[in-house]
Amino acid sequence: MAAARDDALEILTTLIAKARSRGADAADAVLFEGVSISHARRLGKTEKLERSEGYDLGLRVLFGKRQAMVSSNDRTAAALDELAERALAMARVVPEDPYCGLAEPGELARSIPELDIFDPAEPAPETLIERAAAAEDTARAVPGVTNSEGAEASWGRTRVVLAASNGFTGSYESSGHSVSVAVLAGSGTEMERDYDFASAVYAADLEDATAVGRRAGDRAVKRLKPRKVASQRVPVVFDPRIARGMLSHLAGAISGPAIARGTSFLKDKLGQQVFSKGITVLDDPHRQRGLRSKPFDGEGVANSRRAIVEDGVLTTWLLDLASARQLKLKTTGHAARGTASPPSPSPTNLWLAPGALTPEALIADIKQGFYVTELMGMGVNGITGDYSRGAAGFWIENGEIGFAVSEVTVASNLKDMFLHLTAANDLAFRTGVDAPTLRIEAMTVAGT
Repeated sequence: MAAARDDALEILTTLIAKARSRGADAADAVLFEGVSISHARRLGKTEKLERSEGYDLGLRVLFGKRQAMVSSNDRTAAALDELAERALAMARVVPEDPYCGLAEPGELARSIPELDIFDPAEPAPETLIERAAAAEDTARAVPGVTNSEGAEASWGRTRVVLAASNGFTGSYESSGHSVSVAVLAGSGTEMERDYDFASAVYAADLEDATAVGRRAGDRAVKRLKPRKVASQRVPVVFDPRIARGMLSHLAGAISGPAIARGTSFLKDKLGQQVFSKGITVLDDPHRQRGLRSKPFDGEGVANSRRAIVEDGVLTTWLLDLASARQLKLKTTGHAARGTASPPSPSPTNLWLAPGALTPEALIADIKQGFYVTELMGMGVNGITGDYSRGAAGFWIENGEIGFAVSEVTVASNLKDMFLHLTAANDLAFRTGVDAPTLRIEAMTVAGT
């Protein structure tokens, strides 16, 4: 493995040298190498069993205040020569970008923390087949489940190597296991669908596939015979599977480019109360066995755990080097990148800290309310914060979850939703962006 890393690093440093020799003022290069296996089955029959291997590298060159990026999966000497020449030719003719540039030496990561994000054991195809079968068979065995959309089990590993002419070199490997299943309950025109999934860095940490299947089956059956409700303004509770969407909206609203352009509903809220008191949102690239952990950011900058929101107060933007320079701030080490475009900011392991109440206690005082388990559509305005999405779930009556509900819309504004949000204590790390059950004190539920 060390030989492979040295090999990749040599390719990148050679590529950077070729770019510099052709006139580039600075350059960096990144390499991604991955292997994955995926199995899918439906109604007990295999639909696919695939193994894929991928390799991609990207070169970014800077010529004055101009930059260009090119990518290739050909690592031959002739291809690297052509890559460097093409990048320089592009950089000489593109418009200037006053904010582009590599990191200063003092911003670079000087040590690479051990994050335990690589499971070296590659599972046999039979293992994935067993996981998918267990998930689907268990889901189909739930009384009331009548059909299946299928189950999947997958595994993958990725190696990332980054080098730059400012002296930075670094690499890391990560892995991931997952299993998912979706089934249908009921018959004819009265069928309902639901799903569940699990993911983990290590196979040993992956939730048992039978538990995933049982939840998927139970969820589908509970959704049978949904009703419509009258339009009204009531408390709305978000199931953890969709509560994480609140964090995705937050991350988009505090992304450096959106703040620099003035296209965010939170553009003037830094240092102010944006969530209810007691709410904390954390971003931690160094979380052990985290699904989105990484030891440095996409520009080689040192990264670290941050409280994005502390006691309801917004403490920071998410910045890469370019957006930080535009805002006259320091990068927060949130740069992410691929091989064909410049870096841009993105969160890592992002979660909303759990509160003190159980989910049951969170809804105990709600006389009439809506427990949302599914959201549809993209009705979120990142500039104004206006929020309106199709929804399905269950009606809450006198503190208890009751009948299934469908064909309604929930609407409010994210600024109001954040300020009137309460978190339950059931946080589970499942995707890399995670939240517990969340209660919003009042939203418009548009029904009949």
